[in-house]
Amino acid sequence: MPQHVPNTPVCLDCDGFPVVAITTGTRDRDGSRTTLRITCRACKGTGTVRRSALARTGR
Repeated sequence: MPQHVPNTPVCLDCDGFPVVAITTGTRDRDGSRTTLRITCRACKGTGTVRRSALARTGR
């Protein structure tokens, strides 16, 4: 039986991938790579956008 899930629009800036890990090229003392976690500024890390924001952009 299909489940009904509300249609939440995907963020247009990050395409639904709101958090990424970027390697800095350096390594920690234990040998692991140093990474930075960067979140999308448009959706603030949620991956979705409110319908009112879509209405303002005209999409």
